[in-house]
Amino acid sequence: MPRYKLTVEYEGNRFSGWQRQRKQPSVQQAIEEAITALFQEKTLVEGAGRTDAGVHALGQVAHVDLSPAVPLWRICDGLNHYLRNQGVVILRAEIVPPDFHARFSATGRVYEYRILNRRAPLTLEANQAWHVIPPLDVEKMQAAANHLLGRHDFTSFRATRCQSPSPVKTLDAFDISYVTMPGGTAITAQVASRSFLHNQVRIMMGTLKRVGEGRLAVKDIPSILETRDRRASGPTAPPQGLYLKSIAY
Repeated sequence: MPRYKLTVEYEGNRFSGWQRQRKQPSVQQAIEEAITALFQEKTLVEGAGRTDAGVHALGQVAHVDLSPAVPLWRICDGLNHYLRNQGVVILRAEIVPPDFHARFSATGRVYEYRILNRRAPLTLEANQAWHVIPPLDVEKMQAAANHLLGRHDFTSFRATRCQSPSPVKTLDAFDISYVTMPGGTAITAQVASRSFLHNQVRIMMGTLKRVGEGRLAVKDIPSILETRDRRASGPTAPPQGLYLKSIAY
């Protein structure tokens, strides 16, 4: 039975998250139902990252086993036909070895977080970025992010319901850039690690926003890490600014 690797893009606002849930729409369910409609078989689609409700993906990866050998173009075109107007697109399909696993074979993940820093309400970017009105100091945000690089106990930056057996993670990159736009600034953060804790990126971004506003100092970040207390860090940034950008293997 051939195994296929799928690269998937989706708009998270339409879903309760990646993982199938009872009575709530999920990306996993949408793809599995499209496979059933196209190939008349039920199968499990395994994703590399279980994104939360409202979180988008530019390069989510999934794998699926199909009983017939199927041309790659038919997988993409056929599934996209059944997924049309649902906010999900199959960008690429590849044949992979039978021991490939979208989640457990991954060696790295990159998330992107987008902030639109302006007073005017969002129009084109509504539900696609975090709308922040107070001016943010991006240089201070980057200096604070640098303290999070490397291997740390990230208890202060994970959701209380996080099920990871260890709060220790290693951040390989945390790069914040910005572009001046009419009426404000578009700020983008790229965060890379082998794996992340639940809500880790969103809590880190909520904390860096406070640094950018001047409500926290850059020098506060190491002590927040050391407290190992979720109450010491900033709020959880909203999901609509977060994108699962890519998975490395």
